[in-house]
Amino acid sequence: MATVQTVTGALGTDQLGRVLMHEHVFVINHEYAVNYPETWDDEERTADAVAKLVALKEAGIDTIVDLTVLGLGRDIRKVRAVAERSPVRIIAATGFYTFTELPNYLKFHGPGRLIGGDEPMTGMFVRDITEGIAGTGIRAGILKCATDVPGVTPDVERVLRSVARAHLETGVPISTHTDVSTQRGLDQQKIFAEEGVDLGAVIVGHSGDSDDLDYLQRLLDNGSYLGMDRFGLDTKLAFDMRVATVAALAERGYASRMVLSHDASCHSHNFPGDFRAKHLPNWRFTHLTEDVVPALLAAGVSQRDIDVMLVDNPRAIFSRSAA
Repeated sequence: MATVQTVTGALGTDQLGRVLMHEHVFVINHEYAVNYPETWDDEERTADAVAKLVALKEAGIDTIVDLTVLGLGRDIRKVRAVAERSPVRIIAATGFYTFTELPNYLKFHGPGRLIGGDEPMTGMFVRDITEGIAGTGIRAGILKCATDVPGVTPDVERVLRSVARAHLETGVPISTHTDVSTQRGLDQQKIFAEEGVDLGAVIVGHSGDSDDLDYLQRLLDNGSYLGMDRFGLDTKLAFDMRVATVAALAERGYASRMVLSHDASCHSHNFPGDFRAKHLPNWRFTHLTEDVVPALLAAGVSQRDIDVMLVDNPRAIFSRSAA
């Protein structure tokens, strides 16, 4: 039986249930939290995160993929404290999140750089997958990278190629952040293909921010999954347009190539709860089951296709990597 690594141990892919493929537990600015400790309370944040995941389980979701990596404040011990009390299983990620530049440590290390040596990121990511993150033994089950408006800067390219090489060494899938206005998903696919990645192992994230069916069709034709994964972030694309885009692609027969999610978090230093409650009230874990699924059904998407996007596709993505 194929298995996937979760924060609390290996799990059979047939036990994943309904999966949200692009979420976050905590997005933390560590320097801010360390120097202004009033902005973070472990006990309070852990209890709040557990409560949110309990509500998510009651809403019918069994597993989330936490795509918080370096650059977003990943702290696997804080996530473990939540996972040990959560009825929702959590899959952790490795990779690096930057739109432009890497931090100085990585700028100075690697081929052709001041200190030299092998590309450190590839080894870092592989170790997170094969041995565990930060000495905890908790193994990452997916890789993450980002390309936004600035495009494929030299440092972003380093991340993309390191993620691709770690994928080739370990087999775990790749999930990305993209900017749809600049069609960055195509840039990512090009680099991954150059590195020898089968694009069927790639989820092009935030594709649901676009209603440009021609662009989305190109991504599909290249072989990747589409992350329709920002439901609730209505400032990027209105709810009705997100629903209509998923419905249109499902009608074309592409339910088997889409995954659904919110890109929400239990807590984020960047988007605190009071801000989200006022300006983005739908940007929450239960929006999909409470609002999105009924809207998709009303738009003509079958229950079977919804099950494919929430159950079958995540299982296939992680089973493929296990194989």
